[in-house]
Order: sequence, then structure tokens, then C-alpha cells
Amino acid sequence: MLPTAPILKMHRLYLVVLLVVAASCGQAAPPTGFTSLFNGTDLAGWRGGDTYDHRKLMALPAAERDALVAKWTASLTALKDGKPHWSVDAGELLNDGLGGYATTVRDYGDFELLVDWKITTGTDSGLYLRGVPQVQIWDPAMPDPKGHGAAKGSGGLWNNAKTSPGRDPLVRADRPVGEWNRFRVIMVGSRVSIWLNDQPVVDHVILENFYDKNLPPAQRRPIPARGPIQLQTHGGETRWRNLYIREIGPAEATRLLAARGNDGFQPIFNGKNLDGWAGPLDAVAARDGALVWQKGKGGTIYWNRELTDFHARLHFKLPTAGNNGLALRYPGTGDPAYVGMCELQILDDNYEKTKGPIDPRQAHGSAYGMVAAARGYQFPIGEWNFQEVSVVGSRVRVELNGTVILDADLATVDLPSVLAGKPHPGKDRPSGFFGFAGHNDQVEFRDILLKSL
Repeated sequence: MLPTAPILKMHRLYLVVLLVVAASCGQAAPPTGFTSLFNGTDLAGWRGGDTYDHRKLMALPAAERDALVAKWTASLTALKDGKPHWSVDAGELLNDGLGGYATTVRDYGDFELLVDWKITTGTDSGLYLRGVPQVQIWDPAMPDPKGHGAAKGSGGLWNNAKTSPGRDPLVRADRPVGEWNRFRVIMVGSRVSIWLNDQPVVDHVILENFYDKNLPPAQRRPIPARGPIQLQTHGGETRWRNLYIREIGPAEATRLLAARGNDGFQPIFNGKNLDGWAGPLDAVAARDGALVWQKGKGGTIYWNRELTDFHARLHFKLPTAGNNGLALRYPGTGDPAYVGMCELQILDDNYEKTKGPIDPRQAHGSAYGMVAAARGYQFPIGEWNFQEVSVVGSRVRVELNGTVILDADLATVDLPSVLAGKPHPGKDRPSGFFGFAGHNDQVEFRDILLKSL
């Protein structure tokens, strides 16, 4: 899917600014809303880095972490033939193809990134996003010995599977070696869109966690919610200039995500009343276009149309320690966590700070009591979150704010090992209702969409 009209309008504005910038040499003033990552003078704001899991780095003892970063940073200015591997030349950041990777001291979450780059013959380079490999930069004449997409041009993503949808560039947009190229990268959650020289080459593709590629699929984690930008170079000289970043906040992030992939979805909440819903409807109210759970009330309400396989999309907003759930293939009575296929948790990621410890299989996005979801991808309390849920056969997939936090086949769950060893008689239900399981907290939902498969 190509950019929506508002994004295209913004894109054209940036192009006008960048064309002016490109006409001059060296580092220019950032476009409106952006900040410079490179000051055109020195490596202030940068440290050294390598192909190293950022979460592993952050988990090291402080002294060990500092020593490793210091080693990488020293490699940036190590000499070869009397010249440092990284230097500034005429306002451009220059690397000779050796040394560590120039890595931002700051970590970033969701962002828009603008980067100009120029390579020499035989160069293999790239951008690490949140410390994860990578947006490819290649000499377009290079062969493809490793199957990483070189022959298809720059701008593709190094994803773990060679068949990952969208990993290769949509078009070959490289300029000849020795000429400047321009990337524009938008990253929201794990989803990445890339423009190379003003042409869209990657469209809303999930960047996979390179560091877990050798683990079984069920054990792989999504990429970090925050991490550094890295300039990876090896094989030849690379120059960089006009490196700008604009951080994307929760409201813009959810808006960008919700604008994609809506074909076939239908709203099931009209924002005004509970027409079409069943269950204890006095537990909720329609207010300002949102379905608002009433404090102190519980129970399960559901869209009164039976479903088999389906996709759901919705926004939710939590109070501190807020608790609710999505009822999947719910029969209409009973506890959806057990008599339905499962209850997908809707829970404050910081619930434990207020209420005390929980089992990992009770965290947000988890198939309650059965399979734990990845944590740390919610927006702060008071902000709207965007979530997509896919139920196909026995598989449940949850994507929160652009990051897949659960992808589980419930048919493989070892029932004797589930939370408290409690039976889940509804786990293998082939059909049922979609709804919300309230637990007395004022959780809000809006823009609730369903697509039956």
C-alpha cells in the first residue's frame, strides 16, 4: 500500500526542503520539526557500536557496558595510514570502511529519519534501526553472493527469512556509485517504510529481530521499543550528511498505523450507543465516541454475531493499573478466559508497580494463563494505543502499536502447565463471539473494527 494523501502532502513538503539542502555541500539546517544527528564538525552525540543486541548491552553491569562501548568508540578514531576510520571532511561524515559503527548516544522509539549517503565501488553499508540490522546500502553493481538482496538495490530490509514479505526493495532507485543518495525512513513500532531518492522502496514492513534469528520461532522476541541509530560501513568508503530525525509521538503513531490495511473491515461500535451488542450492557457507556467501561462493574459484553476466523482492530486507553480483556470465540456465558478460546489481556504494562507481581501469562496481550506476550510496547497511561488481533484456526496474533507481541498456536499449549493448572475447556472452540471482559476499571475503547475471514 502506498502512502496516504496526508503523508504524501508531508512528503512533498520535505522534498522541496531537501532539494534546497542537496544543492549545497556539507550539513545544512534541519527541516522544520527535525533535529540534526550530526553537527557537521565532529562526532559529538555519537559513540562506537557493533552488531550487538542492544537489550543485551543494556543488561550488562554498568562497568562492563561502559568498557565495551569505550572499546567500540576508540575504534572510530583508530588510525590507518595516518588517518582515522571516522572523520569529518567538508561538513560530511566520512568512514573508510573500517572501525566500529557510528552509533547515536541517544535511543529512539518511533521516528522519521532523513539521511544522505554516498558510497564507493564495492561498498556494503547500511542503517541499523534501534540497533537492529538493517536498511541495506549496496554498490548496485555488486553481485548477490549471500542472498541479502544486493542485486535488487539499496533500501531493502535485512530480514531473517529470505522470503519475508516486502523485504526486497519495490523498485531499484540507487543512483550511480559516487553520487549522493537520500533515504527517508519512517519507523512506528517494528514497522518500517522507506523512500530512496524519493521513490517508495519498502512499505510498512516489519523489521525482524536479527539477534533471535537462530531461536525457535516461539522464542523469538520483537525488536526493542527503543534503541540507537547506527551507521554501518564495511568494504569501502562511505560519506554521510544531512542526518535529521523527528520523533513521532503516540497520537501520530496510532494515526499512521490505523490508516493502513483497512480493506474489508467494518465498524461494530457506532460511537453513540450499544446497538448490536449483548451481555451486561449497563457495565459500559458510549461517551465522546468511545466505549467506556464503568468503574466498579464487570462482566463480558459482546458483538452479537458469531465468528469463526477474523481480524479485529481497535484503540484502547488505560487508567493506572487498568484491567480488561478481549473475549475471543466467547460462547455468550461464563468466564471468557476459560469457556471461550481465550481472553487476551488488556492490562497496564506497569500493573505490578501498583498491584503487585503477576504471572507473565497475565501481562498485556497474553492469552490469559496460557501464553505470555512480549512486554514494553504500550504507550504511557492516558494515551491511546492501537491494537490488531488475528484469529485464524487455533492461532492468535496480536500486534500492539506496530509490534507483534504475541503469535501463538493455542492447539500446542500444554494444559497441565497453564496458570494454576486450571482447565480451559473452550480453548479449541471453532467459533464464538468477540467482546470485552471488564474487571471494574475505566478502560476505554474506540474505532472498533472487525473483518470476518
